Amino acid sequence: MEYEAVIGLETHVQLKTKSKMWCGCPNQYGSEPNTNVCPVCLGLPGVLPVPNDEALRLTVLTGFLLNCEIPRFAKFDRKSYFYPDMPKNYQITQYDKPSAANGFVEFEFGGGLSRVRITRAHLEEDVGKNTHFERNSGVDFNRAGVPLMEIVSEPDLTSADMAYDYLNALKDILIYGGVSDCDMEKGMVRCDVNISVRPVGTKELGAKIEIKNMNSFSGVRRALEYEIPRQIEVLKKGGKLIQSTRRWDDVAGVTEEMRTKEFAHDYRYFPDPDLMPLAPTDVWLAEVKSRVVELPLARKQRFMRDYQLPAPDAETFVNDVPLGNYFEQIAPRSKNPKSVANWVINNLRAKLTESQTTLADLKFRPEAVVELAGLVEARTISSSTAQQVFAEMFETGKSPASIVQEKGLAQVSDMSAIEKLCDEAIAANPKSVADYKAGKVAALNALKGQVMKLSKGKANPALAGEILEKKLKS
Repeated sequence: MEYEAVIGLETHVQLKTKSKMWCGCPNQYGSEPNTNVCPVCLGLPGVLPVPNDEALRLTVLTGFLLNCEIPRFAKFDRKSYFYPDMPKNYQITQYDKPSAANGFVEFEFGGGLSRVRITRAHLEEDVGKNTHFERNSGVDFNRAGVPLMEIVSEPDLTSADMAYDYLNALKDILIYGGVSDCDMEKGMVRCDVNISVRPVGTKELGAKIEIKNMNSFSGVRRALEYEIPRQIEVLKKGGKLIQSTRRWDDVAGVTEEMRTKEFAHDYRYFPDPDLMPLAPTDVWLAEVKSRVVELPLARKQRFMRDYQLPAPDAETFVNDVPLGNYFEQIAPRSKNPKSVANWVINNLRAKLTESQTTLADLKFRPEAVVELAGLVEARTISSSTAQQVFAEMFETGKSPASIVQEKGLAQVSDMSAIEKLCDEAIAANPKSVADYKAGKVAALNALKGQVMKLSKGKANPALAGEILEKKLKS
């Protein structure tokens, strides 16, 4: 019997706010332990939470970005459990009435587009961080109370690679939307992975096994590459899988059982009596919706469609938003946007990296890139000369046309002048001529190089090649 995997992901994302979810303590990474705390985030008796309005907005904004429905009624609940990093012994979260629901993410996978449905995106608070030493453990509550959004997918994923690509697409959407920096080294994104397997062709889901607190997307992929075959092997040997929670040991490359899975009623959810329900108005929703941006996939598709760019170039501009914006500023002024894209990606970006400068530091006008590409296309200068012009343009800010004129770099395209140079090259290089006539095509390039040398680099190389070929075949 053949089996297939069914995978759903719960992705936890720290929101990009200046303060915590229920108090004014800084939402700041890297501070000394237990310095960004107050009675509210320490769960001391008698304190009352006050919702962070920006966190509410970012959660609904995420709903818009993920094509979700935005309910007109949402509420906060208490999820009860005891753990050292949870100072109140309950977590404030959203249970049955989340801020966003029923959406989807589209992303590139397997040479086409895939869609994963989003069950919900709900708002909650992060917990503290446990650190285990040789003889004792410590808890840093700086992270406790940081706004945390959980994005729950439907079990629409079918492989480790698909899960990996989905997570990267989701991360890109959240970064583009300004929802989160998604810095995984700072713990801003963590993931719980739900996996089951079932016989191919059946609809009923198998026992759900959860792998908790994955802190890297590559780790998620490796864990799935181990766990899916493990579950299939158990079933093929006649064993039975039970709902449970496991951990991923990245060093050993295996998952290990932690406990049998708890159910929702074990958490004793009930509405938080200290927090009012959320009932967003039309005006509030319109303001949040105005913050929606073009998403990475749509931007890539538009660059390919509108500017006829190949996928790698479009991806470069998607991954480097300022560079993409710079290209869009100048591309409409060119008859050949692809040529302009080449200069921006291959030359401008390299120069910025080499000089450790930014686009804001550029001395030349954006139109100069279009002008330079036009000079090459018009054969006023050669591609090699254009590299020299670009370097001068980058250093001085002068226009390409003025540099060409000042330095006398204009390409010679006069037929009679180039014919004379070709005759000189042929006369001075009888061996290359003989080699070409003997069938060695590369010899033509050697002769063309001699023409370029005689012209001090000013001869039109394409025209020189045409004339040489014509003369040698006659």
